[in-house]
Amino acid sequence: MKREETVLKRYPVLFAGALATAIAFAASPVKAGKSDDTLNWSTDREVSVVDPYYNRTRELVVMGHLGWDGLMFRDATTGEFKPLLATKWEWKDNKTLIVDLRTDVKFHDGSTFDADDVVYTVNHVANKANAVVTYANVKYMKDAVKLGSHKVQVNLHKPFPATIAYLAGAVFMLPKGHYDSAPTKPDGKKDYGSVKPNGTGPYKWKETKSGDYVLWEKNSAYFSGPKGKPSIGKVKFRTIKEMNTQIAELLTGGLDWIWDVPKDQAERLESGGKVTVENAKTMRVSYIAFDVDGSSDSKEFKDKKVRMAVAHAINRESITKNLVGPASVVIHSPCHPDQFGCTSDVPKWNYDPAKAKKLLAEAGYPKGFETVIGAYRQREFTEAVIGDLAKVGIKAKLNFMAYRALRDLAHKGKTAFHHMTWGSNSIPDASAITGVFFSGGKDDPADDPEVNEAIKNAGTTTDPAQREALYKKAMTKIAGELYWLPMFTYAKYYVFSKDLDFKTTPDEIPRFYSAKWK
Repeated sequence: MKREETVLKRYPVLFAGALATAIAFAASPVKAGKSDDTLNWSTDREVSVVDPYYNRTRELVVMGHLGWDGLMFRDATTGEFKPLLATKWEWKDNKTLIVDLRTDVKFHDGSTFDADDVVYTVNHVANKANAVVTYANVKYMKDAVKLGSHKVQVNLHKPFPATIAYLAGAVFMLPKGHYDSAPTKPDGKKDYGSVKPNGTGPYKWKETKSGDYVLWEKNSAYFSGPKGKPSIGKVKFRTIKEMNTQIAELLTGGLDWIWDVPKDQAERLESGGKVTVENAKTMRVSYIAFDVDGSSDSKEFKDKKVRMAVAHAINRESITKNLVGPASVVIHSPCHPDQFGCTSDVPKWNYDPAKAKKLLAEAGYPKGFETVIGAYRQREFTEAVIGDLAKVGIKAKLNFMAYRALRDLAHKGKTAFHHMTWGSNSIPDASAITGVFFSGGKDDPADDPEVNEAIKNAGTTTDPAQREALYKKAMTKIAGELYWLPMFTYAKYYVFSKDLDFKTTPDEIPRFYSAKWK
């Protein structure tokens, strides 16, 4: 009990409401770290589907790079694309990519990687009928054709200048026939996500307990490449719903690594000196999307003046400075500043509560109105938004729910407005966000033909200057009409064990395969 009592005394505010949990840890401490060569990390998300094509949460983006490989690899420091499963590639024309493959790679089940696997993977995921949930990451590909035992041709529907970025960051290779054993669900569709994971990556899937943990073990036969050889024996993801509980486990030895720690708690932990604390930028952005067409029960946001009032009411600078962290910045465009094609030269909405009240009165709401705002991540960020809105008369009730549930409501047009985030699968190109949210379809809040056309052309034009001009045209209208209110870039507080040699990267993909024990 002594260690946990010391922890609670050192961090009394941090553990308000979590005393019972911390005491429980003391009664039965969990092994972690060097003691059993297992890197334990946690978030509040439940993971049951361990497949990067049938689960698009950030946890599976991370695990995707842990257990699988793409054809290329993007160096997070330099931005350079390097061969991974490929040895070289060249464009035959602007819709045809020729790729030579490594001959020394094996899948985790012992089978040899070759051209048949690339053809199978591309043809499966690019087929819309197979319903990969990450379809936006693969829809530009038409198919793949085998040219030799270790040579393939990837054919695109149209020119897509961001192809290499997607092949490096979001297209993971599977063995030929991987989904053949998928069982059939009651609705007659195949349950592809239930197939046992099998990749070529630095870690091999070992076990999943749905909603509890996913265990990976080191692939000792991993080839020499830009990811490097894995060092730590096992990597275990654990679902722990409460941040206080995560912190308690980190301080008492049950976890080695956590992120998304609230700023105030991270600062207390840093002052305690028992763990390493870092605030690092990510490629994730925060945004508020409005019910522009009035498809929900609330019709207020059809009026642009109401949307303008919201934009002027929210103090984004304060939220960024006081809640998110020093690596975060306010954004004005629906993109991340590090993405190609992102521009800040768009209409901007400054913090001006008086103007917000005036606009509400002009829109017919001199006393404001009541509404509901949906959110799923960092409750304190949305609560700050709600506080700002209340000051101008907009009484917004928080509907805080799981990501998938909120996404489904948004897809059905049932939310008046919602506060969400997007990490672009860490793809450094504006197509990874605008191509998802402003090209028509379920995620598009406005379905503006002019915007859709500009985004479509920007995604297929190979001339960089033309792409930038098209993105600027689209983003200017998105920001000007307030289909979205871009909020800020995410900066995460990482907190991890002093025993762990871990380096943060600006793309929100923790590279556990590069981590070591000190």
